[in-house]
Amino acid sequence: MAHGPVDHVKDEVGQWTIFTEIFGGFNLPLGPELNIFGFHFQLSKFMLLELIAAGLIIAIFVPIARKAARSTVPQGPWWNAFESLLTFIRDEVARPNLSGGDQAHDDHEGHGHEHHHHERNPADKYVPFLWTLFLFVLFCNLLGMIPLMGSPTASIWVTGALAVCSFVMMHGVAIAKMGFFNYLKSLWPAIEVPLVIGVFLKPAIFAIELFGTVIKSGVLAVRLFANMFAGHMVLATILFFIVACANEGVALRAGVTFASVLGVAVLSMLELFVAFLQAYIFTFLTALFMGMALYPQH
Repeated sequence: MAHGPVDHVKDEVGQWTIFTEIFGGFNLPLGPELNIFGFHFQLSKFMLLELIAAGLIIAIFVPIARKAARSTVPQGPWWNAFESLLTFIRDEVARPNLSGGDQAHDDHEGHGHEHHHHERNPADKYVPFLWTLFLFVLFCNLLGMIPLMGSPTASIWVTGALAVCSFVMMHGVAIAKMGFFNYLKSLWPAIEVPLVIGVFLKPAIFAIELFGTVIKSGVLAVRLFANMFAGHMVLATILFFIVACANEGVALRAGVTFASVLGVAVLSMLELFVAFLQAYIFTFLTALFMGMALYPQH
């Protein structure tokens, strides 16, 4: 059977190892597979990168938290830049979506009483979760910008696990506030229809509402995964042109190499923006869905 040019390139680089070894486009196993009480476990590259992301978050933001606890304002562009991320998530994501319409009232009463404002806002109790979610997704995204590493969020399993966390919080905060049965009651459609129709229609709408929360969480996982994976694949494909022209003339190799490197440099700036944007979207939608569950009347 004849091989096309793509197949020859694939053979030359050894089964697309350029994607796995250089760009971290796929999850690579690290070390042997262990059998622990019947459960199979194997350390992977994405697991290690997730630990690195968590370690970086702790190393950067724990000192900021300690300074804030001592009423010491972090100074300098480095600390202010990271502190501004937290302030943005609190003021532009958490409070507008999780205050239940009390944001404007709290802001009005907060003038001259800023030290009480943080405690009064009902959204602030959920801010630590949103901070953690945003920072973890952001740092996982940004690790993909470093050569020889990769983005754990380019794996559907990682984004799926994050979506499960959002799903649990989506229902958990509402159940904690209302109670389990009152929360289920809030999902029951309050529509005036004849009894014969309502017997079938209301349970159907209730089931659709519950299933809709699963779909929302699934969309969170797929959106983040697709954006991060596709971006890295585009960058890898552009650089792969250099390998494809390895046996061509010097002029062609030089031209393709220059164009590929320039294209990757430009698109990397876009990838940097996408890393922040996708972390924001994931966190914003999680806060929005939590607010919809907390305040169904809105």
